[in-house]
Amino acid sequence: MEFIQAFILGIVQGITEFLPISSTAHLLIVTKVFGWKELGAKDFVDAIQFGSVIAIVMYFWSLISNIVKGGIIAIQERDWQREEWKIIVGIVVGTIPALSVGFVFKDAIPESALIIAIMSIVMAILLGLAEKFGTRKRGFNSLQIQDGILVGLGQTLALIPGVSRSGSTLTTALFLGLERDTAAKFSFLLGFPTLTIATLYKSLKIFKLFQAQQLPDNIVWLLIVGIISTFIFSYLSIAFLIRYLQTKNTLIFVWYRLAFGSVILLAIAAGWQG
Repeated sequence: MEFIQAFILGIVQGITEFLPISSTAHLLIVTKVFGWKELGAKDFVDAIQFGSVIAIVMYFWSLISNIVKGGIIAIQERDWQREEWKIIVGIVVGTIPALSVGFVFKDAIPESALIIAIMSIVMAILLGLAEKFGTRKRGFNSLQIQDGILVGLGQTLALIPGVSRSGSTLTTALFLGLERDTAAKFSFLLGFPTLTIATLYKSLKIFKLFQAQQLPDNIVWLLIVGIISTFIFSYLSIAFLIRYLQTKNTLIFVWYRLAFGSVILLAIAAGWQG
């Protein structure tokens, strides 16, 4: 049963990590509804995010390698106006706020169903506004360092349960006038360092608990199942979103988030403890 739970949690994590609907919110609600307390622990669900990290690298390998090569050339030629260099600096600088705020406030914000419901609705409204007022005239070649800073600041909101890392960065990027698919790509690339560091931190924490024999003996196999499941559905989710946003808007996610938050509020009003 635990292996089935690990596989299902990987599906939820993989699908919701990159869609602007909050993986944290869906994982928390799923584990609460089904009562999966052990595998629903934050350390486990954060550790299986490694599958999402692998999916980003594989899907964007060509783009990432070109950016890195361009960055190396920029350093060699001291060409600080080179497009790839600006993107690298933007990603690095944009990652600092999320890591800094996350380190300071990582345990300060409770993961409650009420907060998830409220933030789901709030972010739905903000995404809807970004969709309406964003100019969507800027492509990937127009990215600047300040874009990384501003989208990085938007990423810090994802520390609040229900906000969504991809949702907050995508919303900020749309407000900055980026095209939808460009906004999604930049959102994924900017979130990559934060996601990687957070995953490694949680994995190390689980490894130490395992060494101290505070975790079940099969935890390694459960993590492998969860990571594989997460990778498969993360890759499919990325591919879907990039192609979807090339021809369609984000309103489907706006309506979904409104419905998701509203259902949780109704459940709480009906007596669900969350």
